[in-house]
Amino acid sequence: MKYPAVLSFADILPDLGTFDTIIDARSEGEFALDHLPGAINCPVLDNEERIRVGTLYKQVGSFEAKKLGAALVARNIARHLETEFADKPRDWKPLVYCWRGGNRSGSLAHILAKIGWPVVQLDGGYKAYRAHVSGALENPPALHYRVICGTTGSGKSRLLETPDGIGARVLDLERLAAHRGSVLGHLPNEPQPGQKMFETRIWDKLRHFDPAKPVFVESESKKVGNLRVPDAVMERMRASPCIALQLSRPNRVRLLMEDYSHFAGDARALNGQLDHRCSCMVRARIDAWHALANSGAMPELVDQLLVEHYDPAYLRSIDRNFVQVGRAQVLALADIAPADFLAAARTLHAG
Repeated sequence: MKYPAVLSFADILPDLGTFDTIIDARSEGEFALDHLPGAINCPVLDNEERIRVGTLYKQVGSFEAKKLGAALVARNIARHLETEFADKPRDWKPLVYCWRGGNRSGSLAHILAKIGWPVVQLDGGYKAYRAHVSGALENPPALHYRVICGTTGSGKSRLLETPDGIGARVLDLERLAAHRGSVLGHLPNEPQPGQKMFETRIWDKLRHFDPAKPVFVESESKKVGNLRVPDAVMERMRASPCIALQLSRPNRVRLLMEDYSHFAGDARALNGQLDHRCSCMVRARIDAWHALANSGAMPELVDQLLVEHYDPAYLRSIDRNFVQVGRAQVLALADIAPADFLAAARTLHAG
């Protein structure tokens, strides 16, 4: 084969896992929004350089812009060769892409090929990859979902973490979205990804599942934090068999106190979230919750939130959205110790 080999994403996909390195030659800003799974960012033009070249193109002309761009690209590729690629062996096999598979990835792929590496360039670049992901999520694989249902604090997320560790297949949308999917679901020090990155993560999980085996997933709403679950994936989840996870309310309070300890110790942050997320509630009710938070009565506050906010919302939505919940397999937890979740996971996995 002649290198660089320029191949479509359809041709590359079956061998995507065989590349030693997937190189995203776009700017760091483009990379942050979304990128191929496992890719590293080696910009041939960084954010500021793209602006400089683009401005010159508009204000002066294409010739001057290309001359400046070529100098910047050559300098950046040289730096990558002296750092990121310096220790790569002769048989190192990279995949390179940029936005549309044009000059940026073409320049890098050309030089890597001239050195002697068997480099592949993605024809159509990230744009072609993104079109594939969008199409795949409009018609996702026909997987056998088993939906974990249960009121807030019943341990759905913890249960999903456990079967993943014993070899079961899990689609943990909250983990992929970096959000716990509730009023107070924002994770400290971990911003949510963008919508495109969220969809990339879902696509990458789905394509590795065996269609013959069950996939465990939580009974999410259409949105997890600020991110929307693809419609076709949500439709298949909502039509699937359900498992009703049950846990006593005192244990639910204990579990939520553990999972939301960052709010339990920060009344100001908690009250800000309550103002923002519970704006539909009567103001006097929110003020009473503020008072509990300010006085440190967190267990009482959590219990009231369950009774007055979370549980009514759950009961209003679950029957309407998950059509098989009335025939759900009941799975009761005695406590919230790791051994309790492990036993429940093994029950599900065996079934």
